[in-house]
Amino acid sequence: MGSVVRLDQGKVKKGAARDNPIEVLHALVAEDLREVNTVIVERMKSPVVLISDLAGHIIASGGKRLRPMLTLAAAKMCGYAGKRHINLASCIEFIHTATLLHDDVVDDSELRRGSATANAVWGNKPSVLVGDFLFSRAFQLSVEDGSLKVLDILASTSAILAEGEVMQLMTSNDTSTSEAAYLEVITAKTAALFRSACQLGAVVTGRPAGEEEALKAFGLNLGILYQLVDDTLDYSGAATTLGKNAGDDFREGKITLPVVLAFRRGNEEERGFWRRVMEDGEQREGDFEHALALLDRHGALADCHERARHYGAMARDALGLFPDGAEKRALLGVIDFCIERQS
Repeated sequence: MGSVVRLDQGKVKKGAARDNPIEVLHALVAEDLREVNTVIVERMKSPVVLISDLAGHIIASGGKRLRPMLTLAAAKMCGYAGKRHINLASCIEFIHTATLLHDDVVDDSELRRGSATANAVWGNKPSVLVGDFLFSRAFQLSVEDGSLKVLDILASTSAILAEGEVMQLMTSNDTSTSEAAYLEVITAKTAALFRSACQLGAVVTGRPAGEEEALKAFGLNLGILYQLVDDTLDYSGAATTLGKNAGDDFREGKITLPVVLAFRRGNEEERGFWRRVMEDGEQREGDFEHALALLDRHGALADCHERARHYGAMARDALGLFPDGAEKRALLGVIDFCIERQS
């Protein structure tokens, strides 16, 4: 028998919702989110004990459930009164969790959200296979929904996520990567799921095409913003407070926007440094600190923050189509929360 999984880590403390935009959002969708968590616990059960244990480990590892909450809040903002959004929000979380399992194997990561990754505990092969199991569960739920449009959205999104991971693999260690190529990667590997999570809120409600497109635009820009900030945090002391090891991307040779900007703006000696540490993988003591100094010298982190605010403004504009209300205000607050993760 598998381990019992608790999914109440994100429970809102009394009075906290007034301060934290994520907790404001959580409070608005709390009843629906409890049903989502029930679905997740039920659908990750398996007679194969290792599957239940490993899936439970990653799902209960303290995530905010941001993506499924976006689906729930978008549906609520659109006036939806049914139950389809519960299973679809669960689909989004299963897809997200499956990608985390696969990503940690590809990146050889040992820490996520302050806890040991599943591959660090059970090994790479079980992590990949359980990731496949969670993808399968997501598609079982989407088929049960009965909508070919929903199935198409989720299937297409899963393909795009996989393409994004392959693109990232291709650009890894390549200092010639352009900003456009970087944006293409994060749009596919991160923003695509944010976009679909929000789009489904309009789809289940049968809202006009304009509203569906607006929610897609909101999710897409929010997702780009989210990943931009996440990549910037790798070069920040704040990384450790978010369950990350500062410098992980640097040590893995990942070419993220801070590196792209610093490389382009540097002199030949500085570019030689980036080629040695990122392309050749020849990293020495003090290299990370030198990288931080170069990023600061060329204003790379500050400009990444500015780009994040730009995408935040576009996400904010996308919600302009919807009337004012608690859900819209909560979603706008999420934009601010994601930007503030950089500080």
